Parts: sequence; C-alpha cells; structure tokens
Amino acid sequence: MDSSIIILVIGSVFLGSLMRSTFGFGDSVVSMPLLALLPIPFSDAVALVGLVGFTVALLSVFSSWKHLDKTVLKWLSATTLIGIPFGLFLVQSVDPYWVNLALGLLLLSYAAYALFSSQKRMARMHRRFENNTAAVPFGFLSGMLGSAYNMNGIPIVLYGTMKNWAPTPFKNNLQAHFIISSSLIIFSHFLSGFWTRDVGVYYLFSLPAIVLAILAGNALYARIDTNRFRRYVLWLIFFLGLSTLLNTLL
Repeated sequence: MDSSIIILVIGSVFLGSLMRSTFGFGDSVVSMPLLALLPIPFSDAVALVGLVGFTVALLSVFSSWKHLDKTVLKWLSATTLIGIPFGLFLVQSVDPYWVNLALGLLLLSYAAYALFSSQKRMARMHRRFENNTAAVPFGFLSGMLGSAYNMNGIPIVLYGTMKNWAPTPFKNNLQAHFIISSSLIIFSHFLSGFWTRDVGVYYLFSLPAIVLAILAGNALYARIDTNRFRRYVLWLIFFLGLSTLLNTLL
C-alpha cells in the first residue's frame, strides 16, 4: 500500500473530523469529495467515512448526556432504522446526479429562507417543530442518505435548526444521534461487503488524527459566540448546498 495515499487519506479524515467536532456535522461533505480524488474504491471511502463518523460521535458525546433530548432521539433512531434499506436501494437504483441535485437545492433553499426571513416567520416555523413527531421524516431521510452516501447528518442538522436547539444541545444531540445512526449504517456497510483490509488500515492510521481533530474542534467551538452559532450553522448549510450543487452540475 502506497504510504503517500495513506497520508492523503489521513489528511482528508482530519479535515472532516475537525468540521464535525467544531460544528457537529459536515464531516462527510468534507471528507467524501477529498477521498473521491484519491485512487481508492468508492466503497472504501464510504466505509471509512462511516467508521470515522461513528468514532467522532462516540468520543464527543461521553460527557454530554444531560443535554440530550431523549424523546426526539427515540423518534429519530426508529425512523433512521426504517430509512436504511431504502438508502441501499437508492444507491443501487438511482443516479447519484439526481440525488445530489435535489439535496443541493434543498440545502440552498432552506438556508436562504432561514437566513433572510423575518424573526416572526422563523418563530412560527419553530413552533411547528415543538411536536416531536416532526422528527419522523428527518430520521427517515437520515437513514436513507446515510446508508447510501454517508450523509446521515444533513437531515438532522436541518431538523435541529428548525427546532431551534441552542448551540450545546444542537451539537450534542447530533452526536448522540450519529452514534445510533452510524452504528446501523456501518453494520449495513459490513453486510454489503464494504469492509476490506485497506479500510481497516486507513482507519487505524487515522485514529490519532481523529483524536487531534476532536481536541482542536472543541477548542474552536469554545471560542465561537453562542449568539452567532446558529447563523454560522446556516451559512455552513448554504455553502454545503452550493458546493453540492456546483459539484453536481460542473
């Protein structure tokens, strides 16, 4: 195995893990395109990002149980499980072009709406999400997109901003859900034959970078003004949508 490839894989994993540990999401959108540039199988990249996402969530959530919305997490977990087989069907039956196009448009549209709508309009939207059953479609999409493209975080990020979670519950609820959804997703990857010797090597070499990224991400998060955190998240959603759309169309 080429050592230069391992170094580039570690770098890709570090950047994705840094994004996740700072804002609670975005690792797959950072790591997957970078890994796609390397001469490794796509299935290896999918399996690796799934394992890394589970590891980051597990290491990040140890001290945060008191901030969790356990009722919402139950709804999200149950519907994520239902969505996983649909994702395996999706990746085999639907052209990724259309999935990425729809996802990019959704992220752009929501971020623009949330960033530029009046406070009164946003307050009405947040009230609609006080009912915990509103989590159902987001959990389903998380399972579907997660098992297909390792994008299980994006629907939960959208749900968290619509529900108007404060920064700490936002980040910790995301990580708790990722532990549950990622464990199901990596198991589906195992059943699909995505786990290989190369994936194991990449993962083991990446572990120190993952720990370093978590420490660096937590330090960055501590410096972010909590009053601006939600706006930063919305701009991240906007740019993730824009990059997804541009990568799809160009």
